Amino acid sequence: MSEISIALPLLRQEKEREWKGPFYFIQGADPQFGLMKAWSTGECDSGGDEWGQETRLTEQAVRAVNRLNPKPKFFVLCGDLVHAMPGMPWRKEQTEDLQRVLRDVDSEIPLVFVSGNHDVGNVPTPETIEEFQQTWGDDYFSFWVGGVLFLVLNSQFLYDASRCPALKQAQDQWLDQQLSIAGQRKCQHAIVFQHIPLFLESIDEDDDYFNLSKPVRKEMVDKLSKAGVKAVFSGHYHRNAGGIYQNLDMVVSSAIGCQLGKDTHGLRVVVVTAEKIVHRYYSLDELSEKGVEDDLMDLLKEK
Repeated sequence: MSEISIALPLLRQEKEREWKGPFYFIQGADPQFGLMKAWSTGECDSGGDEWGQETRLTEQAVRAVNRLNPKPKFFVLCGDLVHAMPGMPWRKEQTEDLQRVLRDVDSEIPLVFVSGNHDVGNVPTPETIEEFQQTWGDDYFSFWVGGVLFLVLNSQFLYDASRCPALKQAQDQWLDQQLSIAGQRKCQHAIVFQHIPLFLESIDEDDDYFNLSKPVRKEMVDKLSKAGVKAVFSGHYHRNAGGIYQNLDMVVSSAIGCQLGKDTHGLRVVVVTAEKIVHRYYSLDELSEKGVEDDLMDLLKEK
């Protein structure tokens, strides 16, 4: 796995703590190798023995990202990398095929992996977390790019940590330490990546499979917004959604793989300027054929 994530240490260098001007990155979510066949046959829990469509879509995403000029600072995948849950058939094969595709990402574009429920299980255990760490890297961590602090969270700890309470406690303590850095405004911006959205549209919406429970989401939003976090980017919903609460932009991006709504297979382009974070979802075809639009590229020229 090191051969496709080896560039990540570059983002942890001390020099990256300094603001150097606008930049952009690419967010993707839910390649989820195996879901398209399982969804089409109504066998989401036990199916998933084919993933040729997801393979082709992820290959298209990689080619589109590699063509971008200037290069994005990194490419983050916000969870559900494969469909087969821990211990289920096809998991090893799906993982190997996804890793093979991702090896073609330009070596100068670091890959950042976020854990999803299909990666560590709906109710994670120490064993499933260790498997993810061995396969993809840490399940929560921070890194810096150009003066911006990025925090990657394991949102399954926020969903159901009943079988690994000590691991959740460790992430909670770590997050408080990281947010103290953001709260002291020692960074230009702070941005969070996690798989499950805090909410889909509104902080007061009903609890759902696709969001976090009301008590958890409100506690998290208060904590993040108090520390000055500007945006949370997630996946999980397989549709585009999101909303703003207390100046926190909750961004829910649709999938590279299986679509559960009316959106298209795609990626999100995120431009970070000194004052704001601007993002736009592109279909894979749009990004492949036309690249990033001029109005977003012009933001990179701001002083």
